[in-house]
Amino acid sequence: MNNEKMIIIGAGAAGLCAAIVQARQGKKVLLLEQNNKIGKKILASGNGKCNIDNKHIDLRRFHSQNPLFIEAVLKGHGFDVVEKFFTSLGLELVEGKEEKMFPMSLQASSVVELLEYEAKRVGVEILCDCAVTQIDKTGSTFTLESSQGNFSCETLLLASGSPAAPQLGGSNSGYAFATKMGHTLIPRHPSLVQLCSEETWVKNCAGVKVAGLAKLYANGEYITEKKGDLLFTNYGISGLAILDLSREVSTRLANFDYCELSLDLMPELSKEKLTNLLLPRVNKVSEKPLNLWLQGVINKKLIHIILEQSKCKVRVEDHLNRKEINKLVHAIKNLKLSINDTKGFTGAEVATGGINTTEVNAKTMESKLVKNLFFAGEILDVDGDRGGFNFHWAWVTGMRAGMR
Repeated sequence: MNNEKMIIIGAGAAGLCAAIVQARQGKKVLLLEQNNKIGKKILASGNGKCNIDNKHIDLRRFHSQNPLFIEAVLKGHGFDVVEKFFTSLGLELVEGKEEKMFPMSLQASSVVELLEYEAKRVGVEILCDCAVTQIDKTGSTFTLESSQGNFSCETLLLASGSPAAPQLGGSNSGYAFATKMGHTLIPRHPSLVQLCSEETWVKNCAGVKVAGLAKLYANGEYITEKKGDLLFTNYGISGLAILDLSREVSTRLANFDYCELSLDLMPELSKEKLTNLLLPRVNKVSEKPLNLWLQGVINKKLIHIILEQSKCKVRVEDHLNRKEINKLVHAIKNLKLSINDTKGFTGAEVATGGINTTEVNAKTMESKLVKNLFFAGEILDVDGDRGGFNFHWAWVTGMRAGMR
């Protein structure tokens, strides 16, 4: 049996950060990773560029059943603290759109390799291909059984993530260990995930991408809206606006609500401006087919469903009048799409829910139920918006757990 001062399960963002902070204090750390290499989610983030953080940390960009916990954890730990940590590794950051921060190299591999170098430099032992199968605590000692033998420690940090992106190592293992030791879970649902629809028309529009506005209705009640890319697919819809909506959709679907999107395909034009754009194009002596006439303003793959939902009765240009144009405008700015599912944890970037944070000390990340048991990262009931907020949560909770 190896007797380590601190064992960390999970060599993702939170686990790596905690290991470095802990080892910099001269303490012995063993980092166990079930994948064949560390930082797989980091490597896949930001299309390989790694949206490492956000310059503007706002409490409203984080979600939990216990928002006071978020406030306490983030107090005094804004972007500047994270930037200082990465500067200490030799990693410079640059700002992108929406105040997203990236490594200056624009390579996620830079982040992982510098984290790994620093961890090893300060004495962290990293063991990959090591899946922990059981954890027991006797007295003050944790005993771990794994695919690479047994280990023991006095301090244990669970940074094993969530079920999101199982192809990158996401799993429920940390939750199983935590609940066995008495912790409770807030229900977990996919977030930052694509949405599915049973409507057949989306398949015919697969590949079409527009800058639009998506409004979510649940059981006919308006819930929220997000602006950004809308990408139609053969299973439903994706795009940045959809990812931003998906947390609310997942939660509503789990409650068996009927979810429907109202899509504005031209949010930059008001209803009046779009009407005024189309009216002068009417040529009373033209026999131009309406589906061809509409190609002058919108992707032709979308025209069939716009005509269908508008209930426009004419099919040639010279039959158009203001009433029929009003119908077309309404459909373009209120295209309806029912949603019946998400792409699940496999398609999700993060998961909602997790360890109930009322059972965790916000300053140290230590369990209030089990002495010397710590949590960091996505395993906790906190998830952030797209744009670097989930990474910020991982870095900050890792720092707090590492400082303990």
